[in-house]
Amino acid sequence: QVELVESGGGLVQPGGSLRLSCAASRSLFSINAMGWYRQAPGKQRELVAQITTDSTTTYADSVKGRFTISRDNAKNTVYLQMNSLKPEDTAVYYCHARQTPLNYWGQGTQVTVSP
Repeated sequence: QVELVESGGGLVQPGGSLRLSCAASRSLFSINAMGWYRQAPGKQRELVAQITTDSTTTYADSVKGRFTISRDNAKNTVYLQMNSLKPEDTAVYYCHARQTPLNYWGQGTQVTVSP
């Protein structure tokens, strides 16, 4: 199995920045894709960003130009740099790993953007 440990959430003002980290228990080379999802109260979980083994990235339209997903293979860690944060970015952010045919989720970290 793959264990995912998230960190970096918190409270920021609109326009601020946060960097989320997700440490995996095994090599990212053994994982087909790593991604970040978010879920706000009363809403469905949605894909925010994804990076595959060949470094192909995918972003939700709502975060393009503001968020950047990256990885450090030596540390088995994936990051989500979030800039120009908006109140609508407020949600619990979850790290996700796809190791076909299995999927793994982190525990989630709260991001709150408020004046």
